[in-house]
Amino acid sequence: MKTPPVSLLLGVSVLLLAGWTVSAVSLSVSPNLQQFFIEESVSLRCDGQGVSDGWSVKRNKGGQTEQCGAAEPKNEECNGSCCFLDLYPSDTGVYWCEDRTGERSDNVNISTSDGPLILEIPALPVMTGDDVTLRCRSRHDSKTRFYFYKNNVLVKREHNLQFVISKVQQSDEGLYSCSTDEFESPQSWLRVRDPPTTPEPPTTALYTPPPSSSLSSSPTLSPLSSIFLGPIVAVVGSVIFLVTVIILLLWKKQTGTNAGRAHSSPPDDVTYAEVTFTKLANKRGPSPRNSLPQSEYTHCTYTLVRHETGANG
Repeated sequence: MKTPPVSLLLGVSVLLLAGWTVSAVSLSVSPNLQQFFIEESVSLRCDGQGVSDGWSVKRNKGGQTEQCGAAEPKNEECNGSCCFLDLYPSDTGVYWCEDRTGERSDNVNISTSDGPLILEIPALPVMTGDDVTLRCRSRHDSKTRFYFYKNNVLVKREHNLQFVISKVQQSDEGLYSCSTDEFESPQSWLRVRDPPTTPEPPTTALYTPPPSSSLSSSPTLSPLSSIFLGPIVAVVGSVIFLVTVIILLLWKKQTGTNAGRAHSSPPDDVTYAEVTFTKLANKRGPSPRNSLPQSEYTHCTYTLVRHETGANG
């Protein structure tokens, strides 16, 4: 299969221009395709932070750089940062976004064809790991087989219009085209990029306990433990001291009472009473009138005794 010289030149131009300074602003293409038939429409727009600060869509046309859509009526909606085209062969070229200082975005290759066959291939870079579908589109309802090429080498022969690349890798990047038994499409460059990485949040340093080998050494307390340990020790010590003082006072009082009782001496003498009861025989006889009968008499003797313990030892 012969390589169309214009398409090959555009592919090489994309590679060369891609090495220029790239900013956070990007050029979006809708629909996301590189190849179009004549009179089809495409929309190009600058996307990203700061687009309103003088960014505009530019293109390389016939070796000259110009603003996209400069000949069209000015669109107040995007103020130069977008471009809407009904494509003609003269619109084939390289497109990008650029600000007043010369900072520019990635480049996008757009080609138009008045032939019978084009290859639908993404205009924007595809991410590694994604699935990409390349579709061979004909102006006519062709029932023949389709052939897909990468860098002019046949990679797939299909009986349908599409070729799916599963889990795209960096090695899948290259110039792709398709053909039938009669026609062939222009070539376009498939760009593959790694997805952007998300920065990890900063980690907070935490207290790490000492290793098990150092457990035999003196334990090290964290600053937070030291703050609470001092007051706790002071309170516990005060309670123990107070309880000890109370116990000592009670013990001393109890000991003094018992000692006083043990050392107190009995009085020198004791005075007590001795009472003796003597039962006498009954005296029977007539009782006086109106008096109770007397059956017995009891004799009681009361003796006061004084015992001197000191004298008797």
